[in-house]
Amino acid sequence: MAHHFANDIPSRLLMWQRVREYAVPLSMIETATARRAVGDWSGACAAARIDIDLDLRAVRKRHGTDAATVLRADLRRLAPDLLRWHMPRIAPDGRLRPGLTLSLARYGSSGGTPLHLVVRTPPTWADAGQRMSLALWEGPGSSVPGHHPHPHPDRRHRLDLHRHLWDAGRSGELAQRCGADGAPPMVPSGRSAGPRRPAPPDLPDRPHDPGDPDRPSGGDASWAVSRWAAEAEVLLRAEGRRPRGAFTVRLGARSRAVLELVAPDDSHAPTFRPLREPLPTQQVAALPVLPEAAARVLPDLELLRAGLVAAERLHPLVAAALAEPNPAAATGPAPEPGDPHRVRCRGEVHRIALRDGVLTAIDHDPAELRRENLLVGLGGPALPCLRAIDAVHRSPEALPAVRERLLHGDVAGALTVVEGLLGPGALLPDGPLRRELESAATRRVDHGLFRSGLVTVHPAARAAGGGNASDAEHADASRRPRPDRRTPHAMLRKRSSRARPRTGLMR
Repeated sequence: MAHHFANDIPSRLLMWQRVREYAVPLSMIETATARRAVGDWSGACAAARIDIDLDLRAVRKRHGTDAATVLRADLRRLAPDLLRWHMPRIAPDGRLRPGLTLSLARYGSSGGTPLHLVVRTPPTWADAGQRMSLALWEGPGSSVPGHHPHPHPDRRHRLDLHRHLWDAGRSGELAQRCGADGAPPMVPSGRSAGPRRPAPPDLPDRPHDPGDPDRPSGGDASWAVSRWAAEAEVLLRAEGRRPRGAFTVRLGARSRAVLELVAPDDSHAPTFRPLREPLPTQQVAALPVLPEAAARVLPDLELLRAGLVAAERLHPLVAAALAEPNPAAATGPAPEPGDPHRVRCRGEVHRIALRDGVLTAIDHDPAELRRENLLVGLGGPALPCLRAIDAVHRSPEALPAVRERLLHGDVAGALTVVEGLLGPGALLPDGPLRRELESAATRRVDHGLFRSGLVTVHPAARAAGGGNASDAEHADASRRPRPDRRTPHAMLRKRSSRARPRTGLMR
């Protein structure tokens, strides 16, 4: 039975609904699954738009045969389409979290520093195509891509403790790990009011930061508080610590909860509570961080319980793990654009449909259409049918669907939608549709430059630091570059100085 929300549907669920519809298309899942079934793990990664940045021969030479064998076994079990399905995303578009290095597995090595199988996402300016890359991180000081903004594995976004989110052989553990076999999670109770967000039980209230897109507003039920104790025990054991101790949960950009995992004895289930005595900032930063995949409720579970998606619309491995006896009914697929458009022309209702791969007015004689096109070229008024065809070519009704597919890198799916509407032989005039397609093609060049290492720094940061003219072409001169850790100290001091003149007030 679907849950009813007091107000409108939360924006995060609407975002995840669009992500589940467009980010991982069915064609990608089918192709990646077929290639993985025959042992072609690199072909499966190519189908899921994941670049390979590792060499098994080099791994065997540097770290031995055992490490290479274990790594090859994990690569064969890797379901890249399932990994893309569960990758962290950002609001409001649902794109992949940019500039992220996410650990998938850890391997012991003779040197003491564990090896990490990682997946990386490009920065925002180079995320065209929403491509990812698979690599091996060998520890601090190793050869890492200098052009990646964050080449080290992230402590909060990690899947080495959640192999069921990318390992096809362990995907059946999803229901148990996400709490699907238990009662639906309740909204964490809190004493906050107004713009303040509710905090988990027994935790102090945390103010809501409207500038943080990761931080939901009041009435947020995405925190999986009931699973924190069990997941924290797994985290502490993986970090080589005692199964009881302190850990942190990131609640927002500037707030985190410091909790302690306790239990009456080893035979009882552990529980957590807020740390009784505050710790110094340095010690808090060194504590293990509960991964985001364990801190929040699985988005697919929320969508199923809210009735926003049907089980058959999910990834097959996810649907098999979360299958319910009576799944919530969801809106069916959109009707195919096979019916002809109808336009009122010269007092009659005329039809517009695809003929020979081109959208045309089928109730007009071809000779008449040629004469009318010639008159339009000479500056005369166009027939209503021709105006309707031109409007469809410039901005069709399916433009939002095309834009969503291009946003998530599904160029083939976007072109399929366009050809289904306008035909493969259509010539697009200047308009929103053509601009979207040209923008997607242009941005892929930026991704190629990033992958090749020819552009190693964010274009805006380079322009602010005095880069050359060719580098400044990628920067938007109308926007003030945002300061970050690469901004020179002198520029930061100048911008923060209150004594600088306000030239806009001078006459």
